[in-house]
Amino acid sequence: MVFGERAAGGPGADAAGTMRFARHVVRGRWFMFFASILIMAAAGGTYIFGIYSKAVKTSLGYDQQTLNTLSFFKDVGANVGILPGLINEVTPPWVVLACGAGMNLAGYLMIYLAVSGRTARPPVWLMCVYIAVGANSQSFANTGALVTAVKNFPEDRGVVLGLLKGFVGLSGAIFTQIYRAVYGTDNDGAELVLLMAWLPAAISLLFIPTIRIMPRPIAAAGRASGERRAFFLFLYASIVLAVYLLVMNVVELEVTRFPKPAYYVTVAVLLLLIFFPIVIVVKQELKTYLLQPAPAPAAAIVTITVEDEKTREAAPAADQDQAAADRDSSSPSCFQDVFRPPARGQDYTILQALFSVDMLVLFVATICGIGGTLTAVDNMGQIGQSLGYPQRSVTTFVSLVSIWNYAGRVVSGFASEYVLARYKVPRPLALTAVLLLACVGHALIAFGVSHGLYAASVILGFCFGAQWPLLFAIISEVFGLKYYSTLYNFGAVASPVGSYVLNVRIAGRMYDREALRQGGRRGRDLTCAGVRCFRESFLIITGVTLLGALVSLLLAWRTREFYRGDLYGRFREVGMAAAGGGEDKKVAGGGVSSDTDAKQDTSSSSESSNGNTKV
Repeated sequence: MVFGERAAGGPGADAAGTMRFARHVVRGRWFMFFASILIMAAAGGTYIFGIYSKAVKTSLGYDQQTLNTLSFFKDVGANVGILPGLINEVTPPWVVLACGAGMNLAGYLMIYLAVSGRTARPPVWLMCVYIAVGANSQSFANTGALVTAVKNFPEDRGVVLGLLKGFVGLSGAIFTQIYRAVYGTDNDGAELVLLMAWLPAAISLLFIPTIRIMPRPIAAAGRASGERRAFFLFLYASIVLAVYLLVMNVVELEVTRFPKPAYYVTVAVLLLLIFFPIVIVVKQELKTYLLQPAPAPAAAIVTITVEDEKTREAAPAADQDQAAADRDSSSPSCFQDVFRPPARGQDYTILQALFSVDMLVLFVATICGIGGTLTAVDNMGQIGQSLGYPQRSVTTFVSLVSIWNYAGRVVSGFASEYVLARYKVPRPLALTAVLLLACVGHALIAFGVSHGLYAASVILGFCFGAQWPLLFAIISEVFGLKYYSTLYNFGAVASPVGSYVLNVRIAGRMYDREALRQGGRRGRDLTCAGVRCFRESFLIITGVTLLGALVSLLLAWRTREFYRGDLYGRFREVGMAAAGGGEDKKVAGGGVSSDTDAKQDTSSSSESSNGNTKV
C-alpha cells in the first residue's frame, strides 16, 4: 500500500500511513478549495427571492412596490461587502466566516418567523433590515472563502474566480432541488426561508478550520500545468452538475405531477455530483504527499550548526537596525501617497486603489454593464408577462438565466485566463466583448422580437455571470493581493448602484407610467401589457451598456503594456525560492543522513572562510 510504504514499519504501519495521508488531505490547499466550493454552492440564496417572495407578499399584506423595496435591500446587502473586507484585512478568514454564518442564521430566521406568523408582523423597515443582514452574509462567505482561495492559487486566479462564482450561480438551482425534496412543490415558499437560514450557516461553520491562507508547498513549485489540469477536472465536474440541474428543471416542468420519491432520487444524485470533486482533491494531494520527505526517527536527524560569536552578537544589532528602518518607512501618513500609486500589479493601498483612474474607469464600466444585466434578470418575469408568454415559459426563462449565469462565470474565468496566457490579451478587453454581447440581449427585449426572449434570457444570463470573474480578476491583477479583501468588495458595490439607477429609477418608473396610460390605477397592482412596457427603458439600457463597453475598452488600452508583461512572475519566483530553500534544509527537515554525509557537511562548513555556514 502506498501509504504503508511511507510509514515507519511494524504493526499498524498501513493504518498509520493512511491516517497521516488523511490529515495531509484535510489540511491541504485542494481540500480548502473543495470546501470553498461547498460554501459558495450554499451562498446564493439571494438568487431565489422569486420563489419565496409570494409567501412574503401574501402573509405580510405587501403591495408590489413594498416587495420591490424589500428586493432592493436584498441586493444592497448581498453586494455591499466593505465591512467583511475590512474585517478580513486584520483577522483570519475563520472570523469572517463565523460572522457571516451568524448573520445568515439571524437574518433569514427572523424573516421565517415573521412570514410563518410566529412573531408579530414587523414594520417594513425592520423587514428590510432582516433581509439586508441575511443577504449580507453572502459577502462574508465570498470574502472568507473566495478571497482566500485566490490568495492560495494566485497564478490561477481567473480560473479560481470562474469556478467559485459559477457554483454561486448554481446555488439557486441546488436550493430549489433540495427544497422540493424536503418540503414538496405545494409549499408556498415559507419553509424555503428556514432552509436558507440554517444550511449555509452550518456549512460555513463546518469548514471554518479548513479555510485559511496556506503557503504554496515546495512540491507544487514548477508544476503549474498539473494544477491547471486539476482545475479543468473541477470544471468538467461542474459542467456535469449544471447539465443535470438543467435537465431536471426541464423534466419537472414537463411532468404534470412529479412524484415525491422521485425527488429523493434526484437529490441523492445531486449530492453525489456535488461531492464528486473530492476524488480530484485526493488525487492532487497524493502527488504532493508522495514528494514530501518521509518522516524519520529523531535519532536519525542530523543537524549541524556552525556559528561564531561575532554572528551571534551582530544578529540582534542587525534586527534592531531593520526594525528602526521599518518604523521610519511606515511613519508617513497613509494619505501622503494616495495620488502616487505604485506600478500596476504591485500592492496598492486601499486609498491608492480607490482614487486611481483605473478603478474609476472599471467602476463606471461595471455600473453600466452589471446594472443593465441585473435589471433584465430581476424583471424577467414581468418582461415575459408583458410580452404575452405563458407562466410555464416565464419559469423556463428564470431557469435559463440561472444555468447560463453559471456558464458565463466559468467560461469567462477559463477563457480569459487562456487568451491572457497564450496571446497576452488584456482581461478588460474580454469585459468589453461581454458588454457588447449584452447589448444584443437588451435590444431583443426592447424591440420585442418574436420568441426573442428565449435568446435574450440565455444571452443576458451568460453576460451577467461573465462579468463577475472578470471584474474581480482585474482588481486582483492591477491593484495586487495585499488588500484584495477590501478592494474585491468595493468592486461589488457597483452592482446595487447600477441596479438602483437602471432598475428602480428607469425601468420601474417607465413601466408604471405605461401601465397608468393603459388604464391602471396608482396604489394598486399595476400591470402593463405589450412591447411598449419595456421598450424605452431597454433602449436606454442598451445605450448605457454600449457606453460601458467603450469605457472598458479605454481600460484595456490603458493596461495593454501591463498585460503584455509577466503578471505572475513574482509568484513563480517565490515558489522557486521556497523550493530551493527546502532543498538546502532537507537534512534538518527530517530526512535521514548517514554519518559520512554528516562528516562531509562538517568538513565543508569548517572550510568556509567566514565560519558562519549553517548546514
